[in-house]
Order: sequence, then C-alpha cells, then structure tokens
Amino acid sequence: MCAFSLRPALPDDLDALTALEQRCFSSDRLSRRSFRKWLKRQHSGLIVALDEQQQLAGYALVLLQPGTRLARLYSIAVDPQQRGKKLGERLLEAAEDYAHQQRRLFLRLEVRKDNAAAIALYERLGYRLFAQTADYYEDHEDALRYQKRLHYQPGNPPGNQRDNPTPRHLPWVQQTTPFTCGPACLLMALAALKQQTPTTTEELLLWREATTIFMTAGH
Repeated sequence: MCAFSLRPALPDDLDALTALEQRCFSSDRLSRRSFRKWLKRQHSGLIVALDEQQQLAGYALVLLQPGTRLARLYSIAVDPQQRGKKLGERLLEAAEDYAHQQRRLFLRLEVRKDNAAAIALYERLGYRLFAQTADYYEDHEDALRYQKRLHYQPGNPPGNQRDNPTPRHLPWVQQTTPFTCGPACLLMALAALKQQTPTTTEELLLWREATTIFMTAGH
C-alpha cells in the first residue's frame, strides 16, 4: 500500500490543487482564486497528502466558524487513481486533529445525498446526521449535514480521545417555535439524559422559566 505524507499546503501547491479539483469534481469546484486565498493566508487548515513520488494525492480544507466552537470540513478530495487506499480516512482524521487543536468542539460537513460511499465513511467514523438542505448543490442535489463531537469525555485524559470508541451522543434538537431559542442547549441536554426528545410543553416551560429569571434579574 502506498505511504502518504500529510502537511499544510504551500504556495507551490497551487497548480496541483487546481488540477486535482478538476479531476475530482464535475461541479461545485473550488476555484484557483479560492485556493490562492487560503495559500496566501498560510491557512494550516488546508492539508495536502503527497504520495511516495511527492505528487499531490488529496487535500482537506477545514474552516473555523468565527465566534463559535464549530469547525467545518469545507472540502475534501482524493485523486481518483489513489482511491481505495484509505487516504480519505487519513485526511478526515487530519482535519479532525486540526479542528481539535484549534479547540473546536464539533466538526461539521455537508455531503451529497446520493454519495453513498462518503456517507458510509462519515457514519463509520462517528459522524451523525443532524439536518438536510434541499437544492444545495449546483445540480440541485440535496445535502446531508453531519457533525462529530471532537473533544474527549470528562474523566478521560486529554490525548486519549481515540481510545474512547463510543463517546456520549449529544443529540441535535431543533426548537419548535420561533422564540424558544434560549433553552435550546437545555433541550439537547434533556434529550441526552432522557433518551427522548422533550415535548413542546417542556420546551415552553423551560422558555417561561428562563424568561422569568432573566426579566427579574435585569440585564
């Protein structure tokens, strides 16, 4: 099996990245200008994989959501001639490591609804579906949105995250009214503890309690 080396992308990788994008995708491609932007910024979340001949074999691009603890896998690609060698899995793990080092709690991604191979890989590596966006891609295909919790569980020493194959699942719970966004984190905590989604009545009670406390305490 080919041995790949991974590193942050360099300005000299621009031509190879652009050519790889053309080989891997027929639509929704990253432009040369986009790659140049990330290379100019020396963005260490743009990770490239090189084969034994030091030729570009794949890349992953991770963006950090400002003002949040979220990271997003913006794009990932493996040269068609290098597929079947688990390079996609290695790039995904490198993307997770980068997001983890940047103290992001979750890594999110979008995948085409008809991309069964990618979906199987993401789910095998612990990603969970939390939303679907219709008409997301240029050809009007829907996107499935996945996320994975990156940080270790309380009680596990840092660095041993991968030794815990079954981290606690924190479910995504969508608010059912336009105004109950305040208790959203409590709704998700309750769903994790009770193993069932809270009812709308519980959601409204949480909102009323939170609003009462806020109004009484003032700003």
